[in-house]
Amino acid sequence: MQILDFLNYEFTRRALIAGSFVALVCSILGVLLVLRRFSLIGDGLAHVTFGSVAIGLFLKQHPVYVSIPIVMLSSLGILKLTERARLYGDAAIGIVSSLGIAGGVLMASIAGGFNVDLFSYLFGSILAISKAEVFTSAVLSVAVLLIIFFLYNELFSTTFDEEFAKVSGINTKKINSLLVLLTGITVVLAMRVVGILLVTALLILPAVTALQIARSFRGTMAVSSVIGTGSVLIGTYLSFAMNLSTGATIVMINFIFFMAALLYRNAF
Repeated sequence: MQILDFLNYEFTRRALIAGSFVALVCSILGVLLVLRRFSLIGDGLAHVTFGSVAIGLFLKQHPVYVSIPIVMLSSLGILKLTERARLYGDAAIGIVSSLGIAGGVLMASIAGGFNVDLFSYLFGSILAISKAEVFTSAVLSVAVLLIIFFLYNELFSTTFDEEFAKVSGINTKKINSLLVLLTGITVVLAMRVVGILLVTALLILPAVTALQIARSFRGTMAVSSVIGTGSVLIGTYLSFAMNLSTGATIVMINFIFFMAALLYRNAF
């Protein structure tokens, strides 16, 4: 199949636009999460997203709009558990994610079992994304990127030395809360691209790949953005041309980029 033929379909154009915006946000935010050693929060919030999607389907509301407030509140819950219950980050993530999965299963049981819609969110369905979802993804992605841009110095300082940032007058608690809230929004957006089960890969793989070859913080963000966006564009095209699962293909392309970067680093 020729690339121009691929672009002739409106649903593929919608997929590429939404996927590019979401991949860009995931890639940049992923760098902050990986360097903070908080990258598994994406996995925990993905489990919460499963529960919130089940709630949305049960209430016959659009799952994305139901998921965003629930996942944002859950992200703050993870942060508060870490701060106040004297729990390590991974333990807090485990508590919230298990509640998310349990809630989703219970809601699906009440509704009479799993259905096709729920599974489409589990494994992603970027080629079925609607115009409204493209608009929502673009607006929220731009909002997240603008927040990161305007608070770049605060995020940079808190990421590398939280104590120094605190002494310097930065409200690190507010920055941490903002970071997890942005992560919550991003996880919800990414579930339509790669699916709930693979969201973590889209957050982590571009970032860790960039860390293999970039030599500065800005450089890492830039390389991560290129890798994340490129993997979505290539993965979407290959999945359509070869009749493969789009989300899984995107993740595999990301992994290939990671292995190539690892080999390059070891060689040079």
